Amino acid sequence: MYLALEASAPAYQALAGYRHCTGRIGGEWSAFIARRSERLKHENESEMVAQAILEDLFTRVLDWGEGDFEYQVSRADIVLSRNLIKQLVIEAKRPGALLPGRAAFDQALCQARRYADAQKVQRVAVSDGRFLYAGDIACGVVKDRVRVDLSQDSPQCSLWWLSVHGIYRPCEEPLQWPASQQEPTLTPVLGQSSLLHPKYGLPAHCFAYVGDANNPHTWKLPFLCADLKMDDKRLPKAIQALLSNYRGAQVTGIPQAALPDVLLKLARVAAAAGRLPPNALHTAPVYQELVTVLAQRDLLDQIQVHQPS
Repeated sequence: MYLALEASAPAYQALAGYRHCTGRIGGEWSAFIARRSERLKHENESEMVAQAILEDLFTRVLDWGEGDFEYQVSRADIVLSRNLIKQLVIEAKRPGALLPGRAAFDQALCQARRYADAQKVQRVAVSDGRFLYAGDIACGVVKDRVRVDLSQDSPQCSLWWLSVHGIYRPCEEPLQWPASQQEPTLTPVLGQSSLLHPKYGLPAHCFAYVGDANNPHTWKLPFLCADLKMDDKRLPKAIQALLSNYRGAQVTGIPQAALPDVLLKLARVAAAAGRLPPNALHTAPVYQELVTVLAQRDLLDQIQVHQPS
C-alpha cells in the first residue's frame, strides 16, 4: 500500500529538496504562528508588521537567507534574490487590508506587477501578513503559483513552491478558485499615481492581457469597470475576440501562447456572474461557445463549471 501511494505521488515530492523544505516548514510552523501572533497583538498595525511577518516566513520557515531578503528595491516593498538573480517581487499591505479571494488582491497585484516588469522579474506576490498569493508572469498573464492563509495552525506545505529550490520550477499544482471568490471584494482607490489606459481610463487589472504593466499600450481586452465590477458589454466582446484566435484570426498584440490563460481569466469572471451553462437559463451564444472551447482544451475544470450533460 505504501509503495502504491509513493508511485502515484507527483514526481517533485520525491525530490530531496522538497522533503527537506517541507520538513523544515513542519518543524518551524508552530514557532512562526507564535511570532506572528506576537507581532499582531496591537490593532491597526502598520505595513511594516506585515513585512516583518513575511521576513519570518521566508528566512525562518523557508530556506532564504537574510541577505536574500531586501526592502525597498526600486519602489518594490520586498525583493527576494539568490546569486544576484531577482526571483520574486512582493507587495506588502498592512494587516487586514486584503480580503480573501483572488479579485481582492487585484489592486495590490497590479502594483507588484508594475515593479516586477520594471525590474524584469518573472514572479510576483502580495500579502497582508495573513493572506499570501504568488504567481508567475508568463506571456503577459499572471499564472497562479501559491495561495495560503498564514494564520492556519497546520503547516502550509504548498509554500515549497516559493522556496529556494521550488520557486524556479513550473508549478504543478494549479489553484482552483471558488466562484464565490472570483467577484471583486475590494474596491480600489485610484490616486493620481495610478497608471490608466489613455483610451479607456482604466488601470491594468481591468484588462485580460497586460504585456507590460508600465506600458498601457500593451494592455488588451478590457473586461472590468473601474470599480472592478464586470463590464456587461465588454466581457462578451473580449471573449469573442479571443475565440476568433482559435479559428485562425489574431488579436493584435497578444501572443498565441498567452491565449489559454487569458481565456481562463475571462471565463472565471463569466462563471462567477452565472453567465455560463448550465447555470444560466438563457446563455448567449458567445458563452456557449466559450464552454465548448474550454472543454475541448481540457480547461473546464479550472473554472469549476460543470459541462452540460
